[in-house]
Amino acid sequence: MNHHIALQFEDGVTRFIDASATETVADAAYRQGMNIPLDCRDGACGTCKCFAESGQYTLGEYIDDAMTDDEARQGYVLTCQMRAQSDCVVRVPASSNVCRTQQARYEAAITQVRQVSPSTISLSIQSDALNKLAFLPGQYVNLQVPGSTQTRAYSFSSLVRDGTVSFLVRNVPGGLMSSYLTGQAKPGDTLTLAGPLGSFYLRDIQRPLLLLAGGTGLAPFTAMLEKIAQQGSAHPLHLVYGVTHDADLVEMDTLQALAERIPNFSFSACVASADSHYPNKGYVTQHIAPAHLNDGNVDIYLCGPPPMVEAVGQFIRDKNLKPANFYYEKFSASA
Repeated sequence: MNHHIALQFEDGVTRFIDASATETVADAAYRQGMNIPLDCRDGACGTCKCFAESGQYTLGEYIDDAMTDDEARQGYVLTCQMRAQSDCVVRVPASSNVCRTQQARYEAAITQVRQVSPSTISLSIQSDALNKLAFLPGQYVNLQVPGSTQTRAYSFSSLVRDGTVSFLVRNVPGGLMSSYLTGQAKPGDTLTLAGPLGSFYLRDIQRPLLLLAGGTGLAPFTAMLEKIAQQGSAHPLHLVYGVTHDADLVEMDTLQALAERIPNFSFSACVASADSHYPNKGYVTQHIAPAHLNDGNVDIYLCGPPPMVEAVGQFIRDKNLKPANFYYEKFSASA
């Protein structure tokens, strides 16, 4: 039986390989054209040392000079000795260029462009080739703006279904991609995407999760929650979604449907504008309850603009709280 191994390179590129339970991850990677740094192949040099973020595996023989037992207990592995016993995520301390692997490129046709609010565009694309696109929920791709050589980065807002995947795009006045989508794009037009990329993705759920989204930073969380709905979670999950104006609230029906599919998932939304008529006013940090922080035994995921990321970081410091894990991704609009 083959297992899927996600290799996360330090420049954010992710590649997926298949590995049997009897071959080493290094051998499987080489067989599929990905050259994890390697020297001895005998567990003696430590050149291929990586970090296994999740999954079950066995380790063969190695010496302390290559990897200590304490490092092994922390999750470090020698890929020349690692044999996967389940799907795994492995962090490789090298760039994809060093490992001679490049971003995968796909072409897909636009199936739908909807302006779901004055500030947000929903984009869906389809191609049979996308059925082969593997990504970790939360990651993004670079979409090339038609008629230019420039690209823009967008997180997947859905998993791949029948070759179709979706994105939430911030509608930036004068923005290159925004102008194309609102003024020129039509069903059937071709877009080129490259990826997946990014170290912001859903890890194994080992404790309660607090998810914090700002504006179109909601996109990676709807993809994550789709995955959680498929696999389930024994731990509670809470999402706080913040926007600037009432009209900016989008995908509320999607969140409600996910709450009905995931028994221990709850969410709230808030609007920062003083003119808001929405029941919950203010910023995301004003709607984080002590129970959501669980005395620090919580994994926090945050995606939003830089001021929001900084504000949440300060909020956590002011609480004198150290969460078990704090994963975040900042995004800025490109004009």
